[in-house]
Amino acid sequence: LFGLGLGTTITFASSHWLLAWMGLEMNTLAIIPLMAQHHHPRAVEATTKYFLTQAAAAATLLFASVTNAWLMGQWEIQQITHPLPSTMITLALALKIGLAPLHAWLPEVLQGLDLTTGLILSTWQKLAPFALILQLQPSNSTLLIILGLTSTLIGGWGGLNQTQLRKILAYSSIAHLGWMMLVLQFSPSITLLTLLTYLIMTFSTFLVFKLNKSTNINTLATSWAKAPALTALTPLVLLSLGGLPPLTGFMPKWLILQELTKQGLAPTATLAALSALLSLYFYLRLSYAMTLTISPNNLTGSTPWRLPSSQLTYPLATSTAMTICLLPLTPAISAL
Repeated sequence: LFGLGLGTTITFASSHWLLAWMGLEMNTLAIIPLMAQHHHPRAVEATTKYFLTQAAAAATLLFASVTNAWLMGQWEIQQITHPLPSTMITLALALKIGLAPLHAWLPEVLQGLDLTTGLILSTWQKLAPFALILQLQPSNSTLLIILGLTSTLIGGWGGLNQTQLRKILAYSSIAHLGWMMLVLQFSPSITLLTLLTYLIMTFSTFLVFKLNKSTNINTLATSWAKAPALTALTPLVLLSLGGLPPLTGFMPKWLILQELTKQGLAPTATLAALSALLSLYFYLRLSYAMTLTISPNNLTGSTPWRLPSSQLTYPLATSTAMTICLLPLTPAISAL
């Protein structure tokens, strides 16, 4: 965990490509023991897949920055002007965070991990590459829009037929990152806001699933026996992820669509909004399984043991409250 924090911090603090690359490498190497600690064949397979994709992305990044130093004679992160290294670095970082069409590793890897490591992978591991993408952003506009649109579409389509919660969360992560990429070059502040709300909502969702010890839709359907109040609130958390008003998740989508329309990208905004419907479908499916299959309807799974959970409820409570209630802050945030 210390190595994980250190790697991200080094990337945040660096202005030199080699240091940034080193931070990303430390990050990858630090999460590998966390992934493989369960000695389950799936966990080991997921770790191997993750290691290979991240190593490939880091190698591409290093190659691109060396190429940039060769062409332009400097290593500054902010000073990437040549289109070739700039495009290569954007694609390498897209592979690192799992943007479509470089997304194929993310659902597979997330499915093999336990929920805690999955949470780290979906939240903390996105920060370092994101810091680099933010510093690159004025350069390749068309590429970012294409990455963003394909991610929102694939993130919506991929999750439609899933029954495994971790895969659904992986696809939801791809879609959210796509939204962030769409608005990145027009308003980096909105992108950061979207990232922040995404982190809060994902944190909340993962903690709910962890409390219920559920990894597929069937175990979710019997969660009302364990934690009735939480089961009543979870659909709100899920619909907030889907971006419905009056929940927090609506704010970034609203601001992004507004910004895209201001920039004269109405078709892009329309496509993004339609792809949000796809995501909404599978969040609604989860909500349905949780709250509308309660007895006297026939149950889909067997009722679980009501064992006391050792999980801290304070982080769950705060993140759930923030996921549901922060929409009224929009004017304040827009003013900032």
